[in-house]
Amino acid sequence: MSVLSKVDATTNLAKNNELQLLVFRISNKEDSAFYAINVFKTREVVESKNHFMTQIPAAHPLLEGTITLRGLQIPILNLPQWLGTILTKKEIALSNILICDFNGIIIGLRIMSAYRVIKKNWNEMHAPDSYRLKEDGVVMNDTRLEDGSLCLILDYEKLLADVVPQAMVDVHESPENLKELAMPDKLANGEVLIAEDSKTAQRHLIQIFRHSDIKMKLFDNGKKLVDYIFAMEDPSIIPAIITDIEMPEMSGFTVIQTLRKDPTTQNIPIIVNSSMTGENNKREAELLGASGFIDKTKSHNVIPLIIEVMNKHS
Repeated sequence: MSVLSKVDATTNLAKNNELQLLVFRISNKEDSAFYAINVFKTREVVESKNHFMTQIPAAHPLLEGTITLRGLQIPILNLPQWLGTILTKKEIALSNILICDFNGIIIGLRIMSAYRVIKKNWNEMHAPDSYRLKEDGVVMNDTRLEDGSLCLILDYEKLLADVVPQAMVDVHESPENLKELAMPDKLANGEVLIAEDSKTAQRHLIQIFRHSDIKMKLFDNGKKLVDYIFAMEDPSIIPAIITDIEMPEMSGFTVIQTLRKDPTTQNIPIIVNSSMTGENNKREAELLGASGFIDKTKSHNVIPLIIEVMNKHS
């Protein structure tokens, strides 16, 4: 669809702490809010009326069914209903489906219309504390459009965890070789620092580290992580850092760039834990100095990866 045709390369955006968002609406009502998603999690927008929906017996209420697109069976999630908006039959007939890629899992989100693609700096993305007051909150952060309209970025990982849990990490799955690995003393006695803004992903990481009996400290975005590190008397005691890519204030790519430029932090292992698993993102993370990359559906393997990286650089 033309609205997605002009998208810059992710590598150029990353170097400037920028991102591109596909802005859309879930209703045609005048007071309908604007929502957005990183364009690199999207594939295309298709018209709902052109695709037959196959129902799935005993499925989650928000899982409408599947459509067939280019030989793939794609589950369709009712995003408006998740946000408390019930579309009429007429609205459904006029609606579109946004095809997305999360951790290599292809799903469709029902939307009303794709508005436009906008470019933003991550420091223009805000995460008010009000969004974090409830564990079941669905908004992660927001930004402003040119006319001042508020645009909300949703916790799509929470939607997936609610409706398609098999697309998310299994926190109870323990790597078979964890006990066989020689854990460095620095990791066993230290504290891993993590930048992650999704409440859902935070809960997963908390369980994974608790299960591994390793200390960790969470930060809601990259800037908070970096500020904390540079306020430390001796950052070299940090055994490892885990960072998401998409975060308000400072992206994970900028976190890597910032820490690699400073002599006090340039040798700390940095693992990227992201749902943006495209080869461009992995390549850019490596070029900027990341020590490893793991997609969020495989986060249960993050401890062995940290051990592997630490042992390699010891």
